[in-house]
Amino acid sequence: MITNWQRHVRSSPRAQDTTTALLLFAVSFPGSLYVATGSPDPAAPWWTAALLSCVSCAALLFHRDHPRSALALTTAAAVTSAAQGRLLTVLSLGPLMVALYSFALRTEHNALRRSYAFGVVALLMATELIAGPADRPLDLKTVGPAAWVLMPTALGSAVRLRRAYLDAVRARAEHAERTREEEARRRVAEERLRIARELHDVTAQHLALANAQAGTLAHLLRGQPDQVHKILADLATTTSAALRELKDTVGLLRHEGTADTTEGTEGTEGTSSPTAPGLARLADLTASFRSAGLDVTVSTEGEPRQLTPAADLTAFRIVQEALTNVTKHATAKAARVRLAYAHDRLTLTVADDGGTIGSAPPTPPVPGGGFGLVGMRERAQSVGGRLRAGPRPGGGFEVRAELPLGETASAIRSRPGAKPPSAARPSST
Repeated sequence: MITNWQRHVRSSPRAQDTTTALLLFAVSFPGSLYVATGSPDPAAPWWTAALLSCVSCAALLFHRDHPRSALALTTAAAVTSAAQGRLLTVLSLGPLMVALYSFALRTEHNALRRSYAFGVVALLMATELIAGPADRPLDLKTVGPAAWVLMPTALGSAVRLRRAYLDAVRARAEHAERTREEEARRRVAEERLRIARELHDVTAQHLALANAQAGTLAHLLRGQPDQVHKILADLATTTSAALRELKDTVGLLRHEGTADTTEGTEGTEGTSSPTAPGLARLADLTASFRSAGLDVTVSTEGEPRQLTPAADLTAFRIVQEALTNVTKHATAKAARVRLAYAHDRLTLTVADDGGTIGSAPPTPPVPGGGFGLVGMRERAQSVGGRLRAGPRPGGGFEVRAELPLGETASAIRSRPGAKPPSAARPSST
């Protein structure tokens, strides 16, 4: 039974307040009857002390919702008791101390807490000095009441600050956990988009090239059968390259931590797969397009410089995407790839001749069916570069990309306030 009563008191704030008020009345009423040694008895009857204690303890029943009203009633009861000549002890001031603690705990403004506390101290000390017995020691009139009033105020303020600190720590921990989960989801989404883009580049662009080579093969079968073997060899090379890159890209999914460490074949951290293509394979790439009927010429200006693995892959993919777009959507029979090396960046240009007069019009891309130019632009931005694409003044189409070299690329990525590269949407040819 006692255990059930204790459980009820812990779970019910109203039961806690009622129990506190009854216990305080049990000690504050006898405490209000004490008098200092050698001092005369108060002129007021004893039942007035009981009434004041009852009012003061009853005020604590609503100290949670109305802390100022509870403090006002308990202060008034303590001042009235002091005016009757009764000695203010820690027992008689118990209800007032609880009210001060509750008020300090539930009041946000420090100045308001201090003003109320010192106001109560001033009232009690003035009442003791004016209405208290003249032969009562001065320390009982001043030091005692001031100490019992300021102590619960300081304790309530300290508990409030402690609770605010714990709430702030808990909020920061929840925010950090939420941010960590959001960051993990963002990285997973970026990695999925990056792998999707790589899969697209490996499959769609190689398949587009293979389709063009197959069309050339069908044409040669009718007029130049002696060149069929060469086209078949090029077609086999194209499909084997597609299978090899597809295997490398899918193999990334089998390695744990790929998204957090190497960032796969594109590598926003400046790394790439050991088998990722780069400008070193540019000759093979242009040869495959020549076999599909596109005359590709490559020119280099300046002294070739080493690119970061991510920039090297980006340059290769931009050339591959641009030449694939020429093969699919343009009537041009020739394209030029120009590599211009400067001290801090590589300027990469892919341009076509615009086709010949009387040729069939270019095949426009399906509306909403791809993001080829967007994908190339996002690839360039991911390594700290930029890309522009549009019609040439003399006819044809030009893609121009500027990619930073070596230390410049690292400096751009580590620049304060630089935005991390976002995962690009899958590019479409």
